[in-house]
Amino acid sequence: MTEQTPYHEEQELDNNTSANTHFNDILDQYISRRDLIKRTTNGALALALASTVTGYANAQSSTVQKSTSPTAKRPEKLTFQPVAKNTLDIVTVPEGYQVNVLYKLGDSINPAYADWDDNSIPSGPSFQFRSGDCHDGMHYFGLNSKTKHMDDNISSEGLLVMNHEYINPTFLHPKGPTKVNGHRPEDEVIRETNVHGVSIIHIKKDPKTQHVSVLKDSVFNRRITATTPMDFSGPAKGSSLLSTLFSPKGLQTRGTHNNCGNGYTPWGTYLTTEENFIGYFQRDAKDDEQRQPHEVAALKRYGLKAGSSSKYEWDTAIGQIQSQDLYDRWKANVTASNSNQDYRNGPNTFGWMVEIDPFNIKHNPVKRTAMGRFAHEDSACRVVDGAPLAFYMGDDSRGEYIYKFVSDAKWNPKDTNAGYKAGDKYLDKGTLYVAKFNQDGSGQWIELTYGKNGLDITNKRYPFSSQADVVTFARLAADSVGATKMDRPEWCTVHPENGEVYVTLTNNSNRGIDYPTDAANPRSYEDLYAGKKLQKGNVNGHIIRFKEKNDQTTDTEFQWDIYLFGAEAGMASNINLSGLTDNNDFSSPDGMAFDSRGILWLETDDSAYTDVTNCMMLAAIPGHVGDGTKAVSSNGQETIVGAKINDDNLRRFLVGPKECEITGIAMTPDNKAIFVNIQHPGEESASFDKPSSHWPATQADPSNSTARPRSATIVITRKDGGLIAGE
Repeated sequence: MTEQTPYHEEQELDNNTSANTHFNDILDQYISRRDLIKRTTNGALALALASTVTGYANAQSSTVQKSTSPTAKRPEKLTFQPVAKNTLDIVTVPEGYQVNVLYKLGDSINPAYADWDDNSIPSGPSFQFRSGDCHDGMHYFGLNSKTKHMDDNISSEGLLVMNHEYINPTFLHPKGPTKVNGHRPEDEVIRETNVHGVSIIHIKKDPKTQHVSVLKDSVFNRRITATTPMDFSGPAKGSSLLSTLFSPKGLQTRGTHNNCGNGYTPWGTYLTTEENFIGYFQRDAKDDEQRQPHEVAALKRYGLKAGSSSKYEWDTAIGQIQSQDLYDRWKANVTASNSNQDYRNGPNTFGWMVEIDPFNIKHNPVKRTAMGRFAHEDSACRVVDGAPLAFYMGDDSRGEYIYKFVSDAKWNPKDTNAGYKAGDKYLDKGTLYVAKFNQDGSGQWIELTYGKNGLDITNKRYPFSSQADVVTFARLAADSVGATKMDRPEWCTVHPENGEVYVTLTNNSNRGIDYPTDAANPRSYEDLYAGKKLQKGNVNGHIIRFKEKNDQTTDTEFQWDIYLFGAEAGMASNINLSGLTDNNDFSSPDGMAFDSRGILWLETDDSAYTDVTNCMMLAAIPGHVGDGTKAVSSNGQETIVGAKINDDNLRRFLVGPKECEITGIAMTPDNKAIFVNIQHPGEESASFDKPSSHWPATQADPSNSTARPRSATIVITRKDGGLIAGE
């Protein structure tokens, strides 16, 4: 019995070898600021580009769906005491706030199953009724106890839905992950597949104390795992690209995994993303010989090269508890004469947006293929009554793209609580776009539709023969139309007041090396970690934002600037371009969401600044696109930046325990409870019996030195019962 070696995600990064045009190559096409103002037919755009005003105009879009919460008033400034940077093994919050650990790895959501025991790890099958691992994206749905449907105004009772991205196998099993004669033990594999996916838990909040608890006996409590049956819908449904032994006609698959960020729909369903899905599959060294050249090109573009091993080696398990087919499906090899007789297309059945109706316990989740297949990090929906819906999405890998899906159907509020029927209406038919960012602060949404922009059988990157081809290989389609390579696009969110879209670009160690700098990705610099390790590229990341040209979801042009740059407070001003201080400096922005008042919550997943502080969450009150000016980074790249930050509009709200990622953001409609996920504390631990973190046990007892670290959901409330970040 030997300990399994850890997985490294390099095969899922840097797979964009396309020669898309960079800003440095199109300077001769540069339109001057004065010429742009003369030429534009949109006076508002011209004025915004010409503006150097730094104050926030508090612009309200008459078409953006407003919050219905009676307490949705944005404070003029942040007044809580900023949390100091630290490396403690607890969650630190401002004075006057309190932390309650709500839902931890292994916690039972069914009264028939006992809670987690560090000394007696529960069986693999039992995790169908337990919390998964590595809690991530999350949303709160108010529950009307009479109708059993969603109600956006209810804070006292609701369904909290969250992702479980991947696993920390060191602490998931009794003695860490193992192999016996080259095979993973089946119980371990079942445990691992079951702790992936999504949790739906029924919670209640006391209206006086704001204390939140889980209702373990609720019929709504359930787990969706890496083996749950899923239906396909949209243009790839029924395509031969999705044909497998399990579903020869390409109508279904089993499971969802590597669910990172999330989204939600105005009709009341949850969207979970499938991010680094490709590493779960194995391919033989000689499998390329069994494939057509375009198939090989597509597999390489998504990171599954011949000879790749699988992330957790689920394919090595021997089925005695479950069917052997559940393990063989992770082998993406040509082993039969037709694709409906093997799992060569297994990878194509992942990488989608998955719709889950938390109020419907009978219907299979649905993979919505019209929204494209890539390493989905997140999704944010802009809702305008009587207009098509716009969903903004990032592809989280170095040099990948930002996408938008626009529904054909126009939003009708009467479809609220229509469940999967509304999903069929709004998510199966529409237009997929990819973003191109120009030097002058403008941008275009380039359509990814079969037969347009060179996306047909003559395409040199891939011979597209249908829209099923385009959405299944969206990366190749985006390459073909010259989209802008970004610094790992992660979470997206829409400002509830003005409809502007924010996207975190977490970092890129190859920016300025393999990826030349450009106006939208302008920094390449060096930083010394712990006085020893030299870090290069866009070390600390940034947040870009954009405004649709005519304020319409269907616009194909936009205006952009960079709202915020991650940096250490002491860095040079041409690196610390946002003017961060010790009260608000941060690195590697990742999770991000606006609450109903217009407060932006920003979380970090960092390894560049952790010699000084653990990962964190900050609160911000942003301005608007065009509220800043031009700037030049340390490497000489000109860019467009937002207004300088100060302690009144950005400050640190939370610092997490050792070696964790802070992720997942959800708020009750009354803005009196905020849910946050603490992912993989102690992930750098050498072995199961030598944890470097003991959180969450340390939250109640900081002296604890025996407990295993466990990912968990926390809820933060004010001790006086007031509004989170309220004045």
